[in-house]
Amino acid sequence: MTKQHARRTAALAVSAFTLPILLGVAAPAFADAHRADPYGPACASVPKEGSGSLEGMSKEPVATAASNNPALSTLVTAVKKAGLVDTLNNAEGITVFAPTNEAFAKIPKADLDKILADKAELTKILTYHVVGEKITPDQLAAGSFKTLEGGSLTTAGSGDNFTVNGKAKIVCGDIQTANGTVNVIDTVLTPM
Repeated sequence: MTKQHARRTAALAVSAFTLPILLGVAAPAFADAHRADPYGPACASVPKEGSGSLEGMSKEPVATAASNNPALSTLVTAVKKAGLVDTLNNAEGITVFAPTNEAFAKIPKADLDKILADKAELTKILTYHVVGEKITPDQLAAGSFKTLEGGSLTTAGSGDNFTVNGKAKIVCGDIQTANGTVNVIDTVLTPM
């Protein structure tokens, strides 16, 4: 009887020691299951590790995070030309609708070169892509948001399929950075 009692006591001691460890590991996983994850077809092309990965981008402010993503190199060039790097990196709780390189490629080269050479026009276009609040996927279903440019943009959709202003598709949404959210889009938006 005392050997059985000793075994039970030992088993309870092991359980008492391992249960909190198991719960400690399981609790964050459960909490993360309720957090929105990035979605959309272009998310598959985001690097899996390094500074350009989703985890790497989450540690950097918006402009720096974008500079680490190869699909946003044209946007980063435009942001630098407009002198908006510090503005974007220092803003808190913003949402950026970030056009891909392919989105910029839809603009005829002569027109794009003209926009990139006109700092005032470039700033107007780029700040139209930024909203001064963090927008969740739930808010995108039927949203209207004031941009830093001063105009408004609208969003619509459901699940993993959202559009901005009825034409730009979110191809990788809800990417978290240190100071905001990035929704990668397939078309450059024009201020209305």
